[in-house]
Amino acid sequence: MKHRQKTFSVILSLIFVLALASAAWSGALEEITQRGELRVAVQTQGPPFSFIDKNGERTGSSVEFCRLMAEEMGVKIKFLDFDWDGLIPALMSGKADILAADMTANLKRALKVSFTDPFYESGSTIFTKKDAPYNSIEDCNKEDVTVALLLGSTGVADANRYLPKAKQKTYKGGGPLLINAVLQGHADVGLNDKSAVRGQLASFPPDTIKILDVKMSAQPLAFAVRPEDQHLKEWINLFFKWIKADGRYDENINYWVESMAWKEDH
Repeated sequence: MKHRQKTFSVILSLIFVLALASAAWSGALEEITQRGELRVAVQTQGPPFSFIDKNGERTGSSVEFCRLMAEEMGVKIKFLDFDWDGLIPALMSGKADILAADMTANLKRALKVSFTDPFYESGSTIFTKKDAPYNSIEDCNKEDVTVALLLGSTGVADANRYLPKAKQKTYKGGGPLLINAVLQGHADVGLNDKSAVRGQLASFPPDTIKILDVKMSAQPLAFAVRPEDQHLKEWINLFFKWIKADGRYDENINYWVESMAWKEDH
């Protein structure tokens, strides 16, 4: 009798576990369609991927990709703004369904989140004042040089690797903070994703900052979902394949990332 009761308890436990696993597998994408809304965690100010433009509207490369996703899903979209180091916590806590930013899909972050296939490849670079005496990695890798970095960014790892002698000064927020730090003399150089720096400079006076002709790393940029949301991840990967085939991907990247054409409109 006791043996039968124990066996029955084990079977009930297995059924419960399988039910939870099944719910997790179908969860996010089904919830989004039933809810009628896609919730997206984006960086507060990170042009050209996500920013509030001169008209007070949220836009940018990643933002517009997500608008297309919502359109294809047949749902509304809601953007949730976070500083850089708040993006992953927002996703993992369930506040957002996906994380859409110019985030490098590195191994450390992949321990927490599940990255989609990369949608773009970029790399870290160094920038400084136009007339500053820094023109190479060697010039910046000195004990009397202070480098501005975003807290929690890939730039910190790149600085540890390529600028080990330099002093580090980290900032919590978006990339424009690093440019401000350099212009105001709080740091000698800044280190960030090259495509992000190029886009963010559109908001600053021209000919005040120079980007050094160095590429410190090749970085695959990707969106992210929670590890259990594999159906949603597969859908996003398929979405990018479709828009690459019909030209909408190139239209976005050429406008937002490969040029400054968006500056006049936004």
